[in-house]
Amino acid sequence: MSESTGRLRFDKWLWAARFYKTRSLAAQAIEAGHARLNSARVKTSREIRPGDTVAVRAGELEWTVAVLALSAKRGPAVEAALLYCEDEASRARRELMLAARRSAPKPDPDARGRPTKRDRRQIRRFTEENSG
Repeated sequence: MSESTGRLRFDKWLWAARFYKTRSLAAQAIEAGHARLNSARVKTSREIRPGDTVAVRAGELEWTVAVLALSAKRGPAVEAALLYCEDEASRARRELMLAARRSAPKPDPDARGRPTKRDRRQIRRFTEENSG
């Protein structure tokens, strides 16, 4: 699993650790500042080493992990989880955000998107009756 050189490109590690589905998505996240290495914005080709700290933000979720191992190959999620160790504060924040998302009100299951022609006619009739 570990690479013999002890170094690996940052975008390749993010992809192998399964934070992003493709290397190009990982590179875009690095360029946008959503993935940081040792609290600093870096280029995609920056070499990452065991012991580095990585902060990854995807939407409202954020991970802060310590790099434990390097792998140039993307494997199953079980193997990818061995590449890093998430700190407790990060895990607690993420679980809190997920719990808040689960407890939020669900969207209306009857909502179908845009109103149909019939719906628009009913809306027009209703607004005309109540306006005059």
